[in-house]
Amino acid sequence: MENNKNHILIVDDDDRIRNLLKDYLSENNYIVSTAENAAQAKEKLLYFKFDILILDVMMPGQNGYELTKEIKKKIKVPVILLTAKGEVEDRIRGLELGADDYIGKPFEPKELLLRIKNIINKNNKVDLKSKHYVGKAEIDLNKMTVNLNNKFKKINNSEKKVLIDMLANPGTTFSREEIGKISGISQERSIDVLITRLRQKLEINPKNPKYLQTIRGSGYVLWIE
Repeated sequence: MENNKNHILIVDDDDRIRNLLKDYLSENNYIVSTAENAAQAKEKLLYFKFDILILDVMMPGQNGYELTKEIKKKIKVPVILLTAKGEVEDRIRGLELGADDYIGKPFEPKELLLRIKNIINKNNKVDLKSKHYVGKAEIDLNKMTVNLNNKFKKINNSEKKVLIDMLANPGTTFSREEIGKISGISQERSIDVLITRLRQKLEINPKNPKYLQTIRGSGYVLWIE
């Protein structure tokens, strides 16, 4: 999927570790920003949306524990703590403050990469039992219906599969090839028909879609308010 790079913020006062992780994660198709301390991190959090934060515990000034506690009160974002301490009490403290994972130094970058992938995949899963909203359209994936202005329309299995992936990745451009793999449809014309049908169910004005839009030369994207 195009434009599907997750944005990671690394906060560590150690230049070597910060730069090593930035290079490694960038090579693995992530967008990476860095900060030397909590103050820099909080400034970047004001202007950018991050998919995951990697925080060093032992930093001068506000430490990783304190920063985790402050961040978790304000925004919902996964946090992985890095620390030279490996004691059980330290791990428990970090998790009690809201950290999603914990890895002790020294560590292999590949291990951190796997932990990042696990957290992002977990957060991207769509709850099939919950109702989802695209504008005024209420989607019930379990019952396979869309309710728009009290008019219920059924979705088929191919449409459901595409919606699940698009709802999990709003703002991400899906190529026709990717939609074909998700839906099990091979012909481009049939893929376009599938999108047209979804627009008729999701959009108040399907001919001028506000949410399920075409990205010329790239594919389709779903925006959620």
